Amino acid sequence: MTRYAVTGTDTGVGKTVVAAGIAGHLRAAYWKPVQAGLDEETDSAAVRRLTQGRARVLPEGYRLVTPCAPHEAARIDGLRIDPTTLALPRGDEPLVVEGAGGALVPLSDDLLYADMFALWGLPVIVVARTTLGTINHSLLTVEALRARGVVVAGVVFSGDENAASETAIVGLGACRHLGRLPPLDPLTSETLADAVARHIRMDLLA
Repeated sequence: MTRYAVTGTDTGVGKTVVAAGIAGHLRAAYWKPVQAGLDEETDSAAVRRLTQGRARVLPEGYRLVTPCAPHEAARIDGLRIDPTTLALPRGDEPLVVEGAGGALVPLSDDLLYADMFALWGLPVIVVARTTLGTINHSLLTVEALRARGVVVAGVVFSGDENAASETAIVGLGACRHLGRLPPLDPLTSETLADAVARHIRMDLLA
């Protein structure tokens, strides 16, 4: 069964767009275990908009009001995120699970997203910027995941081409280059689907 988690090297790297593109291409179920911040468009709502029915968007496990790290958002809401309640959705269809921010974002005082990826046993797609600093952030992310026994499925780059950085990351990180999603303007379900088909190595993920 085709099941992946998607994480980023940082917040705002294009993780949700990549997750939407992959989920739509695979006609997968999409699941955001913890949504922190409800005032603006949520990640699940963005994926629904960017896939237009090509992905089945599942309800979040936790919907937290404050837009900050999940463990703190839960504390503000008077909750504690219990990992036992975050079992992977059942079903025979492909599944794309999107984390929050980077791999070491905390879900509680003693639980990181990388720990959940390990518990779920999912291979992880890392979404990385192509701008300055990406080599360090990307290699640290890959190391943190592998230190927990998580399989890194590969790296999807987000942004303008930076061949030197991309080559360094996949070489030093010993991981697969899954393609690069260029900036899309406008960003619509149609332009995203076309970009994924042309630029992302879906043959390595299907």
